[in-house]
Amino acid sequence: MIRIAAAVIVDEGGRTLLVRKRGTAAYMQAGGKLGPGEAAQDALRRELLEELGCDLAGAPRPLGRFSAPAANEAGRTVEAELFAVTLAGEIRPAAEIEDAIWHDPDDLDSIILAPLTRDHALPLARGLGRRI
Repeated sequence: MIRIAAAVIVDEGGRTLLVRKRGTAAYMQAGGKLGPGEAAQDALRRELLEELGCDLAGAPRPLGRFSAPAANEAGRTVEAELFAVTLAGEIRPAAEIEDAIWHDPDDLDSIILAPLTRDHALPLARGLGRRI
């Protein structure tokens, strides 16, 4: 089991921010693995700073804990704590992130999506987008 914290980020147009790690094909939420003894919200803040060069604008809102097959580690399962967040600062992909895109959460076919993103994060993003 791979424990992660990940961000569901939705813009004013209802699109959600997805990232793709260098050398991989699947797009997913920004975020990453929890360190030993690290709280999910602390891991999320650290990962967003490392991956996107952004901090959080306000407290992350917990959306729940979800499991899915890991996109980049065959045979493994990811358990993710997902949070709705707003970013502070300009997005600058860094560390292992090769690409960052704003994606329509209703579009499940134009790009390769990580199972967690397709099955859990995009439905959540659709709901968040309607509230904006």
